[in-house]
Amino acid sequence: MMLGFQGLTLTIELAHVGSDLLTLASKNINIERMRKIMQTIGYAVVGTGYFGAELGRIMAGQEGAKIVAVLDPENGRAIAEEYGCDLETDLDTLCAREDVDAVIVATPNYQHKEPVLAAARHGKNVFCEKPIALSYADCDEMVRACQEAGVIFMAGHVMNFFRSVHHAKQLINEGKIGKVLYCHSARNGWEEPQPSVSWKKVRAKSGGHLYHHIHELDCIQFIMGPAAQVTMTGGNVAHRGPQFGDEDDMLFLSLEFGNNTYAICEYGSAFRYPEHYVLIQGTKGAIRIDMCNVGMTVHTEEGDEHYLTHETKEEDDDRTRIYHSTQMDGAIMYGKPGKLPPMWLHSIMKKEMAYFNGLMHGEKPDDEFRDLLNGKAARAAIATADAATLSLRENRKVCVSEITEGCRRQTTI
Repeated sequence: MMLGFQGLTLTIELAHVGSDLLTLASKNINIERMRKIMQTIGYAVVGTGYFGAELGRIMAGQEGAKIVAVLDPENGRAIAEEYGCDLETDLDTLCAREDVDAVIVATPNYQHKEPVLAAARHGKNVFCEKPIALSYADCDEMVRACQEAGVIFMAGHVMNFFRSVHHAKQLINEGKIGKVLYCHSARNGWEEPQPSVSWKKVRAKSGGHLYHHIHELDCIQFIMGPAAQVTMTGGNVAHRGPQFGDEDDMLFLSLEFGNNTYAICEYGSAFRYPEHYVLIQGTKGAIRIDMCNVGMTVHTEEGDEHYLTHETKEEDDDRTRIYHSTQMDGAIMYGKPGKLPPMWLHSIMKKEMAYFNGLMHGEKPDDEFRDLLNGKAARAAIATADAATLSLRENRKVCVSEITEGCRRQTTI
């Protein structure tokens, strides 16, 4: 295993380390830092539905990690029994536990704020699933609370961990497609009536497609930086009635970044021909990350080059199969408690949890992911979504600064 210490890189064979840290003294290693890296980090999971339960399972399998407690009024008891950990029923009690070092928050979207604030209040590090919040004001309060408490607050923007997104950023940095001028994402399909209406279809609880499926908006800003102005049009055009929720099923976002750079995002469940991709257009070429007919294409004057979207061809093929099967619901395969994620999603979640666990053991963050840890990515995603929502409501172009500066003024007052 490779471990970095203040500019020094040491290769350690774990089999020879054991519990005898004294042997490291002869190698001029900081003993306290090594002890922190070798210690077991105690994690609590708040929200153990489809996603939270799997995050916990994955984290429990990481080196130096242990799930010590969970909290979920509906699914918690069964998951606690599966994990062999404690079941808590009160947030402050859970966050005050001495054996809890970090809290994984995977509650429904509208319930993210309180667990994050409770964790910060008790000095616990936090991983919070996307969307971080359903308003910029709440997101900003959560980020500030963690900053003031001096704890890590990692945003669960899992698309940042796609193999193809890493590869695309690398190629862009190398100048492969020249200057990025424009991005176009689409995440859409057709929704049929479901046996029951999920909270994910209720705008007040999920934020609707724009917030719940904020991955592509975040990914574009991961590549191009924060948007400056937003215009959004759309509405609920084909899914009205008690068998559906109240979210808009057709949304079109136009983003302006300045310096003649732009993006378009499409979301919704009123599209009979499903599409799911991010297209990046540059002055010398283009990159298409396809998540429906899964694969990545780099297009330049030299011709097309093809790469994986995920870690293996098996994962890409499995996702393609799912998209062309009957398992989809309006461009997304909604999970339910007790159901396991497909292999491509499990693989990305595992990379995400391994990264968070590494941070808890003292590893330094990569420059590429620094914005996931300092609140910048969380704030940018929600600020742009809020600006888009305001644009749709008031039928006008909205500067994102209206959201961020307005919140700052309210905080100051």
